[in-house]
Amino acid sequence: MKLHTTIASVFGIGFMQKGGGTAAALAFCIGWFFLPAGYVNSYWQLIITFLICAIGTWSSNVVDPLWGKDSSKVVIDEVAGMAIALLYAPHNIIFALIAFLFFRLFDIFKPLGIRQLEKLPKGWGVMADDVLAGIYAFIIIRLVVYTGWL
Repeated sequence: MKLHTTIASVFGIGFMQKGGGTAAALAFCIGWFFLPAGYVNSYWQLIITFLICAIGTWSSNVVDPLWGKDSSKVVIDEVAGMAIALLYAPHNIIFALIAFLFFRLFDIFKPLGIRQLEKLPKGWGVMADDVLAGIYAFIIIRLVVYTGWL
């Protein structure tokens, strides 16, 4: 069980009293920023993002009966959402901040079908809403890149 609690809480970040989701998303964002620049243009980014989503769903399924439905202790979903938001984003602090800001806004306010995904059972619902929030943030990043706004 310790493996699942460690993964689901992202090494204990989820046990923070408040702001665990934001802290986990920010931790991933900072970690992403310090990766080698070539990483953001490699298939490894896609593979690692998929693995985060798969392992996060697996661990969330296991801890769901123990911690309750969509417990605030589970923050691997925020890491997965940030990983999606930053897929192939330019390796630049501005894009990292934009991805973080939009991902958190979508995750907190849950527009455009995000809230409905929370109704999925167990870890699927925990992860799916953040995956969609990450996809929406990814789309905004792609629009910014495509239009040359920055």
